[in-house]
Amino acid sequence: MHTIHQKFEISYSYSVFFTQNIFSPENPVLANFLNTFGAGDFQRKALFVLDEGFVSHYPQLQENINRYFTLGNTSIRLSGPMLVVPGGEAAKNDPALFDEIVRAIDEQGIDRHSLVVAVGGGAVLDLVGYAAAVSHRGIRHIRIPTTVLSQNDSGVGVKNGINYRGKKNFLGTFAPPVAVFNDSTFLKTLDDRDWRGGISEAVKVALIKDEAFFTWIEQNSAALASRDLPTMEKLIHRCAEMHTEHIRSGDPFEFGSSRPLDFGHWAAHKLEYLTDFQVRHGEAVAIGIALDSVYSWKVGGIKEPDLKRILDLFEKLGFRLFNEKLSENDKINLRQGLSEFREHLGGRLTIMLLSAIGRGVEVHEMDDALIAESVDYLEKHYL
Repeated sequence: MHTIHQKFEISYSYSVFFTQNIFSPENPVLANFLNTFGAGDFQRKALFVLDEGFVSHYPQLQENINRYFTLGNTSIRLSGPMLVVPGGEAAKNDPALFDEIVRAIDEQGIDRHSLVVAVGGGAVLDLVGYAAAVSHRGIRHIRIPTTVLSQNDSGVGVKNGINYRGKKNFLGTFAPPVAVFNDSTFLKTLDDRDWRGGISEAVKVALIKDEAFFTWIEQNSAALASRDLPTMEKLIHRCAEMHTEHIRSGDPFEFGSSRPLDFGHWAAHKLEYLTDFQVRHGEAVAIGIALDSVYSWKVGGIKEPDLKRILDLFEKLGFRLFNEKLSENDKINLRQGLSEFREHLGGRLTIMLLSAIGRGVEVHEMDDALIAESVDYLEKHYL
């Protein structure tokens, strides 16, 4: 018998658009995309799934979307009633929400020539993207992120997922959107915590890839902390640009065990669970980055003045850099996050640390005693 060897490649392409007032009749950005998307000889429809938290701050959203699609500027029509689902990490913990989206896809006849459009924060985008990716073996989806965190990081990437069996993103897919639309006017609805939280991902990517960007964030920390929108637009654009560059040039579907964009995340993911998500993702990432920066200093990766720059920047931005759960159970609960991170990678442990500001280095083990000392350092300085 002969062995058949199979090999093929699939090309993915999508654009991240930056705009304002996306559903204004005078804004053609979305309509222009929809009119050039897909084959023209199919009746294409769009199912909108909206983040309940965002809708509560933007009550005219559904009316604006309906008006936009009744103007006749696009051949795609709304498939039926929009879904409104709870936002925040809880959205990824409730299997009933996944079932609700899949049921709407079925009942509203969303096929592989149609679209599912998610409008909301990163958790809702993750949930909706996962439901779309597994329905009919893959329905195209559009992301319209409404938070800093989703506009500069998760919303422009290729991952989707939900939490399961007490583990973050245990179920998920790599399914790129067909387009992302970042509307900066939506950021005005954010409370201070969510405005600030997304900045941690920009600090992260600057620390591991671009010292000049880190310096720019330092120089503009006061404007960012005081909610200056033009400054935030520049931060989001640069961060999203670096994120997409990394996906294009690296390992987008993570077949290996290297995940440099998860710098600070092994502790952050665990801290979210330990606090029952009372600490939000961006806040947990800031603490995780602070912890791994202290660790990097303790192992000789960065100098003490650089550590001070990192911690001072987070303080200027308004982040709290210690949570009591880090020390709980003699820090055993936190360190368990390393084992869970290794399991999630599906290979050997690979953790990103710092050899300098703007330069990350991968390691494959971490010392429990030094992790504990790093926690103690943060507790001493920031409790």
